[in-house]
Amino acid sequence: MSKMRINFQLQSIALGVCLSLSSFIAYADSPQIDNSQLKPRTLLKVDEAGLKGEWVGKVAPDFRLQDQNKKWHTLKEYQGKWLVLYFYPLDDSPGCTEEARQFKDLYPTYQKRNITVLGVSLNDVDSHKSFADKLGLPFPLLADSKHDLARAFKVLRGFGMLSMARRETFLIDPQGVIVYHYASVNTQSHAAQVLKDIEALSQH
Repeated sequence: MSKMRINFQLQSIALGVCLSLSSFIAYADSPQIDNSQLKPRTLLKVDEAGLKGEWVGKVAPDFRLQDQNKKWHTLKEYQGKWLVLYFYPLDDSPGCTEEARQFKDLYPTYQKRNITVLGVSLNDVDSHKSFADKLGLPFPLLADSKHDLARAFKVLRGFGMLSMARRETFLIDPQGVIVYHYASVNTQSHAAQVLKDIEALSQH
């Protein structure tokens, strides 16, 4: 095989990788649908949402993951509290940064209402540390480096090095049951929407 042909093949492979990475990053920051336009998927009003509605009313999958400070977290330790488990695609991308900032701004209100916020992506602990320090995030970011939690919640997308978690959120009640599944997220209003939904659920 000639050197020219080998070089051409290598260039083709490199181009394919670059295009895949571009698509990967673009997806992480693609516009999302505001959940206010969707029917609620709660124990109070279960809709006919098909696969997306499969989580409502089920016990959340357990986990044991480290956060940006290498502290371990499990589902069991949050029993008795509302838990917002939000998956996001990529540390330090514009859309994920905006979503994290919204949760940061409203975090004092979350704390007053005994609500825990946990962010989750496939990035490792060091990446989470850099991202959290840059934004001054007051809540944990779990490092799902082995993709186990994303796979358990069926939000894993892509394959190999190009894998990431879809931007979806699961609202878990104090008994550990999933009562709301946000299959689409508006990064600019999501944190406020979750608070609003918890308030509505707590009144019943």
